[in-house]
Amino acid sequence: MMEEALEAAETIIKKWDPNSISYRKITSLFSHSRKEAKEFIRCVRDLRKAMHYLISQDSKSDKLVLAQNLMEMGMSMLEKEFFQILSSNRDYLDPESTSVQSTISSSNSEFEIFMTYEDDVEDDVLRKAGESITQVEKASALVMSDLKVIAETMIICGYGKECIKNYKLIRKSIVDEGLHLLGIEKVIKTSQFQKMDWGMIEHLIKNWIKAAKIGVTTLLRGEKLLCDHVFSASITIGQSCFNQIAKEAGINLFTLPELIANKEKKPHHNRIFKLMDLYATISDLWPDVELIFNFDSLASVQTLVLSTLKKLKESIHTCLKEFEATIHKDFSKEVPPEGGVHKLTRTTMSFISSLSEHSRVLSEIITENPIKKHSQLLEYYFMAPILEDEHENNHACSVHLAWLILSFLCKLDTKAESYKDVCLSYIFSLNNLQFVINTVRSTQLMNLLGDDWLAKHEAKLKSFAAKYERAAWTNVFASLPAETNTNLSAEEAITCFKRFHASFAGAYMKQSSCVIDDAKLRDELKVSIASKLVPKYREFYEKYLPMLRQKSNIEMLVNFKPDNLENYLSDLFHGTEIIGGSSRSAASSSLSSSSCCSIGCLKE
Repeated sequence: MMEEALEAAETIIKKWDPNSISYRKITSLFSHSRKEAKEFIRCVRDLRKAMHYLISQDSKSDKLVLAQNLMEMGMSMLEKEFFQILSSNRDYLDPESTSVQSTISSSNSEFEIFMTYEDDVEDDVLRKAGESITQVEKASALVMSDLKVIAETMIICGYGKECIKNYKLIRKSIVDEGLHLLGIEKVIKTSQFQKMDWGMIEHLIKNWIKAAKIGVTTLLRGEKLLCDHVFSASITIGQSCFNQIAKEAGINLFTLPELIANKEKKPHHNRIFKLMDLYATISDLWPDVELIFNFDSLASVQTLVLSTLKKLKESIHTCLKEFEATIHKDFSKEVPPEGGVHKLTRTTMSFISSLSEHSRVLSEIITENPIKKHSQLLEYYFMAPILEDEHENNHACSVHLAWLILSFLCKLDTKAESYKDVCLSYIFSLNNLQFVINTVRSTQLMNLLGDDWLAKHEAKLKSFAAKYERAAWTNVFASLPAETNTNLSAEEAITCFKRFHASFAGAYMKQSSCVIDDAKLRDELKVSIASKLVPKYREFYEKYLPMLRQKSNIEMLVNFKPDNLENYLSDLFHGTEIIGGSSRSAASSSLSSSSCCSIGCLKE
């Protein structure tokens, strides 16, 4: 059998000797004839076994010298073939296609599969790969199989170094080119980076996130699968090969996040969202990074990624503390003159609602590094469910966001005290609390804070509305008789009309400058006031007007009917144009004029 192996090997190896005439006429043995490629691989492996036998019998025999020469010719041929397949099939070895081969036979070696190849080999292999793969993936499966068979053969014959030399050269250039196309620079100078403004860094982060997802999950992961597949015969060789291909790429890929993390040690709180986007992306990629760079020679990549995540956590934590401090340090007494929504309310709730969209990152960071808060105040102010289950997802995030809103509402209470008019202070509280509630209800905050939080604050909103009504309209309500069954004389009725008109005109003119921004709240408040005032006035009007018809100029009173009262009330809370420091609307001017005339005529 040894003699037959030598003869067969000599015939086919010399036939495909790169220096022979027959070889020069073709470009590749594997693409020219898979049947002869199969025979070539078999003969080389049989030659190896024959050499082992000859060494055991006579280490100085002529046959062993012949076998050694044939082996060197065969390895030279396979080395060239390996390079040819790698360089001419780059399109079939793209990262998206390399995972297909892993579905082909986990029990048999590539050599066993390869040795079953005939002219219909593609159908056999692809049945094992699955029917859903594309033509490109089919071609990729065959190319990867050829590379693995050659690598296996060269490695078991002791020519592993010759095999991986070309592999590293070609595949590293592909990985480097891939990162370059994704916009990942090989070298970022720290001095140059430090001079960049935040706007430019934001742009870099946005582009990096897109590039990193492709770079890790597709480019590097695909390259790892290909390398593991081709060099499965030797884990050591495979690791060494991938280390030299991907280590530099991994370091380059995660250099930018490290520079950002180092630069943003004390960032402005508005930068937190890009930092959280960056942290979330790297955190999501970590399982892939751990699998791709999973041996000691690539530990520096894992170390870099973990260090960057830690620094980003610290920066985000700093942003959170800085934001809360900003709330507490706002001592400005400037408030909207008409009691509307404060600019600080819009910016603060925009910030907090944006935080809620990063609840996973926020929970992780706050859980590891809790921020001090007034627990007793928080427990008093919020109903139990938000504080109960500490094991519930996003619990830490929910509690912290609730605390931030509580801190801000306390600041709003302080600002409300800046108004000299208590009615305006309640309007201010109404507007701003309603804005907070609307923001919570329409964003991710609702899922985090829950129905109990909402119910608590809607009750507080109703309390503000009731306090406003009492402060602004009590005198008007009190100007009419408390008991409807009381019988007044004509003079007493006139006095009551005069008192009502004066109090209503004063209240209306004062409140007409106020603004309620939320349409629903505005309508509810007007309906509430009208429901307490109009029926009572209508009853009084209908009871005593007939008694006064004999009085002169009584039509001036008649002009102010209950329906007129409803019309005036409907005009409230839209605000008025401020001119020369005074605020006045056409409706309020009309009311003032008619009231004065009515009261004046009644006096006559």
